[in-house]
Amino acid sequence: MIDMTTKYAVEVEDLTVAYDTKPVLWDIDLKFPKGKLTAIVGPNGAGKSTLIKAIVGLLKPVSGSIRINGETQDLRSLKTRIGYVPQSSSVDWDFPATVESVVLMGCYGKLGWVRRPRKEDYALTRQALKKVGMDDYADRHISQLSGGQQQRVFLARALAQEAEIYFMDEPFKGVDAQTEKAIVQLLKELRDQGKTVIVVHHDLQTVADCRWWPADRSAKFLMMKI
Repeated sequence: MIDMTTKYAVEVEDLTVAYDTKPVLWDIDLKFPKGKLTAIVGPNGAGKSTLIKAIVGLLKPVSGSIRINGETQDLRSLKTRIGYVPQSSSVDWDFPATVESVVLMGCYGKLGWVRRPRKEDYALTRQALKKVGMDDYADRHISQLSGGQQQRVFLARALAQEAEIYFMDEPFKGVDAQTEKAIVQLLKELRDQGKTVIVVHHDLQTVADCRWWPADRSAKFLMMKI
């Protein structure tokens, strides 16, 4: 049962993650407050993406616990409440899919694998695309887009999911200034709606309007609450 009284959206305790037998993160303790925009900032190779992948269930930790809104159950069962935007470099952009079909995937968690998308799902998809300025590209193949446009499409997919918690892995990497500005505005809007947004970023200089948030001494990166 969800603990509605907890003030943390995500709690990580004694987390250790390894690739094969090589630990990448060990004994990590972190808490992400509800309704806040939090940046995980650190150099490449610090383990930021590994942390996010472990939290969303893409990597199985060696040890430790992860709680989402107080729940410790299988993270896969929480997929309708968690939105994840991966690094653009980890996506196969040659996959034969249109912009609209990619964003529509954000609705699949609510539909299941049997039901077909409904009229309202297509409307939600178009609304999400409009929100990121990509509604005119709905019928275009994703491989025909620029890096910034591709990132906007994946942000729109996350918006279509209507999640409670959003994890974004390097959303500013490889994008132009206009796209960066649009992403920052979108992140702040999600925060203002009461959503919890956790952003992985490697460049401290481009994180604006933020103040230091105490970093866990066992981590290899800093956390900032914006």
